[in-house]
Amino acid sequence: MVRSFLKDTDFTPLEAAEIFELAARYKATRSAGIIDVLNSQSWGVLFYKKSTRTRLSFEAGLYELGGHPMVMYADDLQISRGETIEDTARIMGRFLHGLVIRTFGQDIVEKFAKYSGIPVVNALTDLLHPCQSYTDMFTMTEFFSQGKANPESIKGKKFVFYGDTACNMAYSLALAGAMFGVEVVLCGPEEFRPAPILDELFSEVNLTPTWSFTSDPIEAARGANVLYTDVWVSMGKEEEKAQRIKTMSPYQVNMDLFKVADRGAYFMHCLPAHAGEEVSQEVLDSPRSIVFDQAENRLHVQKAIVSYLVKKNRQLGK
Repeated sequence: MVRSFLKDTDFTPLEAAEIFELAARYKATRSAGIIDVLNSQSWGVLFYKKSTRTRLSFEAGLYELGGHPMVMYADDLQISRGETIEDTARIMGRFLHGLVIRTFGQDIVEKFAKYSGIPVVNALTDLLHPCQSYTDMFTMTEFFSQGKANPESIKGKKFVFYGDTACNMAYSLALAGAMFGVEVVLCGPEEFRPAPILDELFSEVNLTPTWSFTSDPIEAARGANVLYTDVWVSMGKEEEKAQRIKTMSPYQVNMDLFKVADRGAYFMHCLPAHAGEEVSQEVLDSPRSIVFDQAENRLHVQKAIVSYLVKKNRQLGK
C-alpha cells in the first residue's frame, strides 16, 4: 500500500519529529540550491479551490526537490465534464509520480489515493488541513527552542484557536496538538463548536485528545502561549458572511486577549487575514505576530513531507 498524507495522524509522532528535523535542515540549507530528492519526478498539484500560499509553496518546493510540478485546475480537466474521480486518478497514476490536492470533500483525496497508486498529499479539504497544522507546530518549536525545532519544547504549551471551531483548521490543530502534547483550546460561539466528527477522528487512531472547547474568549486566553485565528468566512460560506461576522465578533484576537495571555505569547494565523475582523490590525502588526515566519515554513515543512513519503515508499518498493 502506497503511503500518502491525507490526515494529520497518517504519520506517527516520531515520524512527524523526523519530518520537523528534515524541514529545519531544508530551511537552513535552502540557499545551496536544488536537492535532487525527486530525481526529475513529475508531481501534479491539483486545485479545486483557489490558492496563494499552497500553490507557491508546493510549486517552488517540488522544484527545489528536483521535481517537475504540474499545476492543474479541476475546471480545466475532464473531471469537470463528468469523468469520474476513479478514472481520473487511474490516469494520473500512469503519468505522475505523486499528487498534491486542494479540494472540498475529504473523500476526494481519499479516492485519489485509493485509485491512483501514487502518494497523495492533502493540501486542504473541508475537513482537514494537515500541511498547515504540521507547519504551525513546527513554527512553535522554532520559537520555543531558539530555532532548533525541537518538538519537546512545545509539550505542555497552551494553544488557543479562536473563531469557527467546527472547521478544518480547528480539527487539524486538535489532532496535531495531541501528537505533540500541546494543550489546544478551541474557543468560539456555541453554535460553531466542534462536531462529533472530531471525536471520530481521534477514535480512528491511538491518540489521547488534548483539546477542549470554551465559549469564553478571556478565559481561553489566560496563560496561553499562542493565540491563533483564521478567517471567519471560508470559501463556500460567502452567503453567511454578515451573520458569521456578527456572531464571531466577540472572538476577535486583539490586545485585550494578550493582556491575560503569557507574557511571551505569540500570534499566529494561517492567512489570508482580514484585519478588523478575526484579528485587530494592532495585533497583526505587533512584534507578537509571527504569521510570515509561519507562512514561509509551509515551504520547508511540505518539502520534508514529500521527501519523507518518497523515502518511505521506496523502502516499501513502491
